[in-house]
Amino acid sequence: MDIPVGLAFFFSSSVLGHIVAFYPGPAGVTESELGLAAWTEVLERNPELGALSDDVEALLVRAPDHDHEAQCFLVPIDACYELAGRLRSVWRGFDGGQDARAVITDFFATVAARSRAVTREASA
Repeated sequence: MDIPVGLAFFFSSSVLGHIVAFYPGPAGVTESELGLAAWTEVLERNPELGALSDDVEALLVRAPDHDHEAQCFLVPIDACYELAGRLRSVWRGFDGGQDARAVITDFFATVAARSRAVTREASA
């Protein structure tokens, strides 16, 4: 989705009137300055994402590498900032280091355990 990292969250900003993307790092969260043209394509394939509640819900995406399928969850936006805070406290080096990767893995395992899959038929 035109972002340079494997972990990001997207939400609809009522102030800006469009989707914004953020990714966590050593200083907290950074807004993606890249264009989000790919978001239109994502919405065409997944129209249910157009129902994100402004400033409240976020699409949290983890795409670790090209060998693994991306994980995507609809979460409260405060969960994204919680993850960013946890990462900030353990971040080391350029990519966060082993401790950051462990935090990400644990966080996504917890979210996955608390989630339920939504099929296209159920979301229609």
